[in-house]
Amino acid sequence: MRYELQVNGVQQIVDAPPGTSLTSVLRDDLGLTATRLGCGHGSCGACYVLLDGSAVASCTMPVDEAVGHEIVTVEGLSQGGQLHPVQEAFLKEDAMQCGACTSGMLISAVALLDENPHPQEEEIREALSGHLCRCGVYGRIVKAVEEAAK
Repeated sequence: MRYELQVNGVQQIVDAPPGTSLTSVLRDDLGLTATRLGCGHGSCGACYVLLDGSAVASCTMPVDEAVGHEIVTVEGLSQGGQLHPVQEAFLKEDAMQCGACTSGMLISAVALLDENPHPQEEEIREALSGHLCRCGVYGRIVKAVEEAAK
């Protein structure tokens, strides 16, 4: 089937079988590989993208459900060569190691700060609770979100 998607501000047309996950379309058809495939069941957070401003698991979302919505991946967070403040804060706070969880964490942090520009630490932890970081840098990630909120 042919699908028209709005991805990172650009209209994209992709051909994919019905039921294909949004993660697969983003990675395989559009080359947006920052969206990671982790568990494939929506429970690790690696595949999160913004869908109309909300962080969602793209691995469990069939591509047809994304039609008519604005999709933003990590590649779409930076504007005009400038990193998003959350991306800058992650670099400043050294809030990543292997990078497997980073894109999903960034997406959820952006969604949180768009909804609540001055979250408390507990709210940050709750917003990121659906993400697994195998390196265990959760403390630095929370600090990075607090930094971005400044």
